[in-house]
Amino acid sequence: MDPLDFTGRAVVVTGGTRGIGAAVAAAFHAAGAGVLVCGRTPPDPAVPARASSSPCSGPPLATGVPALAFFPADVRDPAQAAALVDAAVARFGRIDVLINNAGGSPEVPAGTASPRLHAKIIELNLIAPLHVAQAANAVMRDQDTGGVILMIGSVSGTRPSPGTAAYGAAKAGLHHLATSLAAEWAPRVRVNTLVVGPVEPSTSGPPSSAAAAGDRPAAASTVARAVPMGRAARAGEVASACLLLASPLAGYISGASLAVHGGGEWPAYLADLRDTAYRAQK
Repeated sequence: MDPLDFTGRAVVVTGGTRGIGAAVAAAFHAAGAGVLVCGRTPPDPAVPARASSSPCSGPPLATGVPALAFFPADVRDPAQAAALVDAAVARFGRIDVLINNAGGSPEVPAGTASPRLHAKIIELNLIAPLHVAQAANAVMRDQDTGGVILMIGSVSGTRPSPGTAAYGAAKAGLHHLATSLAAEWAPRVRVNTLVVGPVEPSTSGPPSSAAAAGDRPAAASTVARAVPMGRAARAGEVASACLLLASPLAGYISGASLAVHGGGEWPAYLADLRDTAYRAQK
């Protein structure tokens, strides 16, 4: 039996119409799952996930053809977050995996950003995932197989994030939230975090929400210089990590953070030493 076969499983992806979210939705759909994505606006038809723009559209899971459907929702609103989960249950009869991916932030100096902007950033990146997770847990805990919740975090929550301070603080909070929920909801529900570094901008839309520095795409040469793997991640690579953590292969992993950041970041003060080492190797 293929542990990465999600046939018969139901998956919800927030912010699943572009970037990382679209790649995650497409990956689970390709693995046989019924997938419901949400967003504040209908998906671009060019997005590979090919989700329909009508509410809860797509064939039901019972037909044997996995659904890939779109549900309009702003998960910052607790009522809409609950409605998203209700829509998934109405469509699939269950929820096996929730990917809390919706997030992001504009770049703005902390000293001049408005209180309202800071509140909205924290609401989207920390409070909204909690709302959706609460609703999903209420369903998962009563299922015979439980469920899995994955938080799409960011390296911005593990190191200073000048220009996106509120975003970094919210992501740090999200990482901690996942560990607390994992402890509280075990063993029925597993909760883990992916700590994502720079991600290549989508070819069909804006950069993914987990891009380092809060949604702004770094120049390829800059990322190559700073990341040991020599490039930004591809959205599909983040999606593959989600498949792994949601699968039986990770059945004992909960409350963990999986770094998907290409080895981290070279400290700036080591740049000269790194150059010297490379020249010596040549």
